[in-house]
Amino acid sequence: MNKVSVVIPAKNEADTIGSVVSRLNVISDIVEILVVDDGSTDETPMLAAQAGAKVISHPYSLGNGAAIKTGARAAVGEIVVFMDADGQHDPAEIPRLIRKLDEGFDMVVGARSKKGQASVGRGMANRFYNRLASYVTGQKIEDLTSGFRVARLKRFREFITLLPNGFSYPTTSTMAFFRAGYAVAYEPIDVKRREGKSHINIIKDGLRFLLIIFKVGTLYSPLKLFTPASFLFFFLGCGYYMFTLISQGRFTNMSALLFSTSIIIFFMGLVSEQITQLMYKDSSSSDREEGGL
Repeated sequence: MNKVSVVIPAKNEADTIGSVVSRLNVISDIVEILVVDDGSTDETPMLAAQAGAKVISHPYSLGNGAAIKTGARAAVGEIVVFMDADGQHDPAEIPRLIRKLDEGFDMVVGARSKKGQASVGRGMANRFYNRLASYVTGQKIEDLTSGFRVARLKRFREFITLLPNGFSYPTTSTMAFFRAGYAVAYEPIDVKRREGKSHINIIKDGLRFLLIIFKVGTLYSPLKLFTPASFLFFFLGCGYYMFTLISQGRFTNMSALLFSTSIIIFFMGLVSEQITQLMYKDSSSSDREEGGL
């Protein structure tokens, strides 16, 4: 039977952390509950420890993603569960997610319904992110930003250095798993309204999620981002050339600039794609060498 570690990033969650840990204690497969205190100024670490969790404290707030990385490095189980400390996620769902993992998947994500979104605006933003990320990865992504997920710890640790320190670790880990060729499944879950104040800023963190999608996209599938941009400048060049040809009867420097930009962007994407292939080749060789030791 697989050993399961639970990692819970927590910052000022004194109202809920005790009950969350207590509900996890009754699940038999869990060998440890790691609460990573990200610079709380309330009694979160004390209450988590009293409830039976192992507490790892940051000296000051490093970010939700940093807490996830700290927990993943310290975990001892073969399977790791990530969940929030605010009471939204039901610990009773964990065995079902793990059973899905045992079907041959490397990560299982708890996918929220429309009712599970914190607000209408956030729900609309998440649907946009899901579609954009699905295009970048070439896989259907049902809930890109869900923080409730289980994964094989060995696989997850491969991407620790890629994970950001902020709130967008779910975005990065999901896309990284897909582009690395690891199997990801989605299981529908019900979530409760969070208790207390959310630490997520819709505008700032929304833009950050978007930047992370493009960052991971350029790391794992550069041509899917560079090619549309190249075509955009090419068609702008064609359109501007037609306009100046009709109005002025000549080919202008602006048209030349747009065409040149189109070619440069395309070749940047092509070179990036080759670098990505070499990176994966080197990574695979390293894995085989380690396996043979």
